[in-house]
Amino acid sequence: MSKPTSNLQISSPSSYSSIISPEYSTENYLSWIYNTYLFFKRATVTLPDYSVKNGFLSDIIRDLIKTDRLERGRVTCFFTVKSSVVNTYGTLHGGAVGVIAELMAVACARTVVAKDKDLFLGELSISYLAAAGVNVELEIDGRVARSGRNVTTTSVDFRIKESRKMVYSARATFYGTPTSNL
Repeated sequence: MSKPTSNLQISSPSSYSSIISPEYSTENYLSWIYNTYLFFKRATVTLPDYSVKNGFLSDIIRDLIKTDRLERGRVTCFFTVKSSVVNTYGTLHGGAVGVIAELMAVACARTVVAKDKDLFLGELSISYLAAAGVNVELEIDGRVARSGRNVTTTSVDFRIKESRKMVYSARATFYGTPTSNL
């Protein structure tokens, strides 16, 4: 990530007209952007290089997941919600839930699909049933629901370890790249 220059370059106000609500003027919006930029510049906020690379959130999540059970068609892990992955309400961030669900679904699918077969995620749906706060330990259970020659479906359930209350549920569908017979 490059360091900001001393002068903020803003293109013409008309280029922002499509993203600005009609009740706010373009000048006020651009002023807000500029003031935000000045705030961060005065605070000398710098982000470490490792935090701006692709997959940074996945690396944080992987460090917090502890594998409990790994068998064909099933993966069970424990995850303790830490402050690095919570939202402004103090509960597990929805994006973190998505990352965990995807990681678990891929792990489950890989227990039944050959390593040499390429998979790609076709669909991921997540139901947010309740919220998990800071320092809550979750049990995450991923299972293969169905696996065929080119399609694998998994389900991932997030439960609070103490009460067994389900807080999130995810379902993922993976498609395999067909191999050529040439």
